[in-house]
Amino acid sequence: MSGRQLPIILALGTTQTLAWASSYYLPAILADPIARDLGVSSNWIFAAFSASLVISAMLGPRVGRQIDLVGGRSVLSASNVTLAAGLALLGFTYSIPVLIVAWLLLGIGMGFGLYDAAFGALGRIYGDAARQSITGITLIAGFASTVGWPLTALGLEGIGWRNTCFAWAAAHILIGLPLNFFMLPPVKGAKAAIANSIKPHIPIDRTMVLLAFAFAAAWSVTGAMAAHLPRILEAAGATTLQAVSAGALIGPAQVFGRIVEATFLTRYHPLLSTRLACLTHPIGAAIVALAGGAAASAFAIFHGIGNGILTIARGTLPLAIFGPQNYGYRLGIIGAPARMAQAAAPLAFGLLVDAMGSRVLIVSSALSLSALLALFLLRKEPAPT
Repeated sequence: MSGRQLPIILALGTTQTLAWASSYYLPAILADPIARDLGVSSNWIFAAFSASLVISAMLGPRVGRQIDLVGGRSVLSASNVTLAAGLALLGFTYSIPVLIVAWLLLGIGMGFGLYDAAFGALGRIYGDAARQSITGITLIAGFASTVGWPLTALGLEGIGWRNTCFAWAAAHILIGLPLNFFMLPPVKGAKAAIANSIKPHIPIDRTMVLLAFAFAAAWSVTGAMAAHLPRILEAAGATTLQAVSAGALIGPAQVFGRIVEATFLTRYHPLLSTRLACLTHPIGAAIVALAGGAAASAFAIFHGIGNGILTIARGTLPLAIFGPQNYGYRLGIIGAPARMAQAAAPLAFGLLVDAMGSRVLIVSSALSLSALLALFLLRKEPAPT
């Protein structure tokens, strides 16, 4: 990691932590109090949240194309304004229609401002050399839930959920927007690039399909575990304390996985680290199957390590295979099915947990192994067109 990259990595790592903490990780703490205030079921909040993830998925290719043309500065700055507007409107919500509009804005902001956009911005700046900087920002933003959940809970207790939303909105304007706007370099010739742009033809070939499937299968497991992990572990025989303690280990395990990627695995092609990441969840599930709920922490550590590496791989593997040309647009196309799967997974796995209990880990392990199979069918270089 060069000294020139470090200020941008620190800035983007900070803004990514803010973006994730105030959007994706918000419902876990605020869904119940918002629902109580509005007099509705918390399912309404999670349904609106799932819809926002679908919107962000649909925006992915268009956002990536824009970053390829003009760089990430304007797009990521726009994400701060949009997320701030969504959070402010959420704070003013007194009815379901306003709630839905607020989450619509948050979905647009997530499409403009989460990892795929940040990875695209780094690819536009550093080209083939972006792998280290991608790893760097995920190392910092890996603490988004570790920082975000306690801060949101603290705000809920001290100033109420509405003022907590306003505080997060203010953070986007006062911290996120200046960092994204002033720290990301402007792209020379952006106006000419827009004027002369022709939408690139990216063939949806075998490599693209396999990558999209692998990330969709893997991220559906990520989305499911984020929503249901304590419940699944309790069904496997863990006490509530063991299940909650195991959940707290996922964040540090993710960061550990990213450190391994940044130090040891960086000398290898990202395909190797992605394959290893798809193995860790099934290994953890097998340990729980053999040892029961007492092995909850071991499962959380294995799952977290794989999850941490997968986050990096989503940016580095397409870059290594296809190169930096049209990188943002390609990331958007590959990432759209993964975001859709991530949006559907909490509901789908909720129904499966009701029916199967801890045996739902068979389903999640099968998804991880199907992603691994797709990765073994991949070539390190795309087939010539």
